[in-house]
Amino acid sequence: MDQSSTQRLDQQPRVKRRVRAQGKQPPKQAPQETQEQQTSPADVPVPEPRPTDAPKADAAPAQEQKTEGPKVPDASNQLNEEKSRQAKQARPEPSAPEPSAREPSTETESEPEPPAEVPIPTQRPDTAEPEAQPPAVAPQPPEKPADAGDEKMLPDPRSADRPGEKMPAEEVACRARLKALGVEFEEHKAESSPEIGCAIPYPLVLKSLGKSIAISPGTELNCPMAEAAARFAADVIQPAAKAEFGADLKSINQASAFVCRPRHGTRKLSEHAFGNALDIASFTLSDGKKVEVGPTPPEKDGKFLNAVRKAACGPFKTVLGPGADADHALHFHLDLEPRRHGGTFCQ
Repeated sequence: MDQSSTQRLDQQPRVKRRVRAQGKQPPKQAPQETQEQQTSPADVPVPEPRPTDAPKADAAPAQEQKTEGPKVPDASNQLNEEKSRQAKQARPEPSAPEPSAREPSTETESEPEPPAEVPIPTQRPDTAEPEAQPPAVAPQPPEKPADAGDEKMLPDPRSADRPGEKMPAEEVACRARLKALGVEFEEHKAESSPEIGCAIPYPLVLKSLGKSIAISPGTELNCPMAEAAARFAADVIQPAAKAEFGADLKSINQASAFVCRPRHGTRKLSEHAFGNALDIASFTLSDGKKVEVGPTPPEKDGKFLNAVRKAACGPFKTVLGPGADADHALHFHLDLEPRRHGGTFCQ
């Protein structure tokens, strides 16, 4: 028992000498440990093991000496493992090297290596998209409804009037009255337009409205309208001009008489289409003064025009002028359109 303890104690100084001499002559190691040490970048200093307390042979029990005994031969292995672990920590990781810690290699260029995989943009398809081709048949505009074809005029019973072989008695009597009023006129051939509906079976072209009242340019009207215009000029316009200006009415400048057309913006035929309407643009007096119909006439002219316009409502069934609408801003419109119960429309 004492002999074995003495042998173990004698072996401890040898271990110390072996460890201290390790820096000069490394102990023999396993092949794997030797290879790891050779690949280490530099020798890492190994801390010296703490000195073991000198064993007390008499005080330490045999059980403690047996326990500490086996640790002595493992001291060199522990130092080698510590050295190998420190070498691994000092060696840079190959998977994620730091750019600043990586040292240049003699075998490779100093430029940074490109990434393992470079993102490649998505390639366009080899076949280009087909260009839009024009349709084989050009698109056609939508067809108009059957009832929205050519804007035909609404029917009017007067559109069917045609001259007879002999002039009716009322037409003969009307002409006789015109001659008595001193109206100069000429007979005109019948007007007819089946496509539109205009018709005057016995038209007249007026040269004057009385013995001293001219009308220009030539005015084509039916006989009843010509008689109404002549009487209105002699009975209303002439006295109003004498009262307001102290002069006689010399002539009337008409803007429209017979015109084969519908009313503006409607499908209804105008009274002009039957020679049953007269538009007056201005009046000329015997002293040369001209009174024009307009929205803002001079005060004296306006008084005369208002008197004529007011007096026209009665002898004529329709009277329109400035203020009625934009189409009648510069003339008086007078017609004999038949209305229910003989009424009038004056505006």
